[in-house]
Amino acid sequence: MYLGKSVTLAAFCFLSLATKGQHKTELQLSIGRGKIVYEQNCLSCHQSDGTGVPQLTPPLVKTSFTLGDKGRLIDIVLKGLKNVDIDGEGYENPMPAFESLTDQKIADVLTYVRNNFGNVASMVKAEEVAKERKNK
Repeated sequence: MYLGKSVTLAAFCFLSLATKGQHKTELQLSIGRGKIVYEQNCLSCHQSDGTGVPQLTPPLVKTSFTLGDKGRLIDIVLKGLKNVDIDGEGYENPMPAFESLTDQKIADVLTYVRNNFGNVASMVKAEEVAKERKNK
């Protein structure tokens, strides 16, 4: 009986570690793909370090927009944004809509942004982007 509990405990620990590793791999893959999308579409305005340009392009570093509601962030990428106030500072450079990007590319770039530049937040899934796109 004791051996059975040990085997069950060992199997549980193995599965827990495997699941954590799988989640981390999924997150890391999304971040890697998102970095490419960021470099192609976002870097010129938001800069390589995510700090943006004062009074023109908002920073992506620890802002309520970046770390807050994923739906709002997805909506910004799909529809674009202009004349916005973020955390008490105004920005005038309009962000174009990127609705031509696939759901996966939007999910990846937002996961990248939410997990770089000192940010730590949950990943964005393609299904969440698809849902927001439908509600658009």
